[in-house]
Amino acid sequence: MSPRTRLVPLVLATALAGACGEPPQPLPTSPPYVSPSAAPISLGPSPGLPLPTVTAAPLPTSTTTLPTVPAYPTGRPAPTVTVTTTAPETVPATSRPPHAAKCTGQPAKAQILALIKGRPGVPDKPLRVHEGPYCSGTWSFATVEVTGESADDLEPLMVVATGTGTTLTLIAAGSDVCIDRVQTSAPPGIRVLACGF
Repeated sequence: MSPRTRLVPLVLATALAGACGEPPQPLPTSPPYVSPSAAPISLGPSPGLPLPTVTAAPLPTSTTTLPTVPAYPTGRPAPTVTVTTTAPETVPATSRPPHAAKCTGQPAKAQILALIKGRPGVPDKPLRVHEGPYCSGTWSFATVEVTGESADDLEPLMVVATGTGTTLTLIAAGSDVCIDRVQTSAPPGIRVLACGF
C-alpha cells in the first residue's frame, strides 16, 4: 500500500473528528431565585460612593414688637360694656283655630241622628254619634258611625248643621263636608273640624 493510500483514511478520520466539534457542554444556569422578603436590604450607602453634603441656608430672623396695652390706674374701675340684645322678630305662624267645644244643650246626639236618618248616602243601619256634637254659635258638628262597626272598618260620616230643636237644619253630611258654605259662613271652631283649617 502506498503512503498516499494510507494517508487518505487518516485524513478522513481527522476530518470526521473535526466535523463533530467539541463534545456538548452543559447549558448555563441563572443564579438561584431569592424572594424579595428574604433578600437583604442595605440602607447604608454603597461602599466607595461619597455621600452628598447638604448645607442648610440660615433662617431669617426678625424681631416683632407687639403693641402694649395701657394699664388702668389702680383703684379705678375698668370700663364696662353694656350689650343689649333684641329678640328677633317672630312672625306668628298661621295656626289652626281651636275646634268648637262640646255642646252643652242642643242639639243632642239623638237630634243629630234623627236629622240624617233616611238621607241619601246615609247607611240604612243603626247609627251612633261617635264624636260630638260640637257647637259654636248656632252651628254644630258631629261624626256618626254604624253601630257595632269600628272606625277602622268604615269611614265615619260627618254632619254639619245649624239651629237647635225644631229649627235644626242639615248643612252637609258625608265623608267630605268642607263645602263652600261651611268654608265661608261657619265659625272657625266648626270650620276647623269640617275642613281641617
